[in-house]
Amino acid sequence: MGEPLELTFSDLNDPPAARSKSASEGVSPPQTGSDFAELSRRVRAAGLMRHRPGYYSLRFVLVGAVFAASWAGFVLIGDTWWQMFTAVFMALVSAQVALLGHDLAHRQVLRSRTASERMGWFTGNLANGMGYGWWTEKHNRHHANPNHEELDPDVAPGLFVWSQRQARGARGVSRFVIKYEAQLFFPALLFEGFNLNWSGIRSVVKAGLKHRDMEAALLAVHFAAYISAVFLVLSPGKAIVFILVHKAAWGLYMGSVFAPNHKGMPTLVGETELDFLRKQVLTSRNVKGGWLTDVALGGLNHQIEHHLFPGMPSVHLGRARPIVRDFCAEKGISYHETGLIQSWREALAQLHRNGASLRHPQARTG
Repeated sequence: MGEPLELTFSDLNDPPAARSKSASEGVSPPQTGSDFAELSRRVRAAGLMRHRPGYYSLRFVLVGAVFAASWAGFVLIGDTWWQMFTAVFMALVSAQVALLGHDLAHRQVLRSRTASERMGWFTGNLANGMGYGWWTEKHNRHHANPNHEELDPDVAPGLFVWSQRQARGARGVSRFVIKYEAQLFFPALLFEGFNLNWSGIRSVVKAGLKHRDMEAALLAVHFAAYISAVFLVLSPGKAIVFILVHKAAWGLYMGSVFAPNHKGMPTLVGETELDFLRKQVLTSRNVKGGWLTDVALGGLNHQIEHHLFPGMPSVHLGRARPIVRDFCAEKGISYHETGLIQSWREALAQLHRNGASLRHPQARTG
């Protein structure tokens, strides 16, 4: 047996919980007759797992048209500081392209893995300079063990930590950052766009990536075209500022979409007795809102449903929500949803708690 599981709720201080057999192989398929199997039957009976080629065709056409029009508009507007507003708009469009890449990675758009991967190269590598293969592998590990401090790369400790347990093990510069990570979190997201680009480059530089040559070629085309277009249209000073604004706004938007989903929710360590259903529901948070929230967050505001049924087209997630919510109520499973602003508050509140022992070491000693 491994170390005991650790659940970190926003209002509890890392109480120990149960053990299980889950671990590094990822998520085992749910057993026939399990709670998840029962829920899955209800969802499938409602027709929510069927593919929606018409919806995705329209969405790709609209997003692609706006993406192309934004670059055409950039050229027509020319060398002016007003282009910084264009940079922000293009960042929003770039995020929508990335959200389509997310749906491709989960095969929500196309059933074929090969076709999904090839389209993903265009939404990721070519359009955004973001390594599709690297991101997909990382994201799959997140889905297999969400918020598991040892198995989920999204909560691995780094400059920031995601639980009080991780904060206690921090060393070096990270200790100072963790003291104020709640205040630094959103400013740090301004660098996330650059981080996504750099991670894509690193993934093709080292050996091991499937289709490494193709991904490297498409990344090279992206950066050559992107940098050439910006510096041909704008003077050098404006071009540099444009790139900084575009990437900062893109990173802030992407981080604001993904952060509410799990940050500030329970984290796990060691082995756990949680089954697939509970592991996915208890570590995820839904964000309430109308159609605008669905569009802005790409459907990922229905994070609980997405984690339970990652292959479900995002347009169906809102319809699955009452089915999943009611089922969780029947089984006594906590189902957490809140508004967008409150979701950010909860995430930041947990980050602030993480650094408490470093800000007040005397209290920890006491």
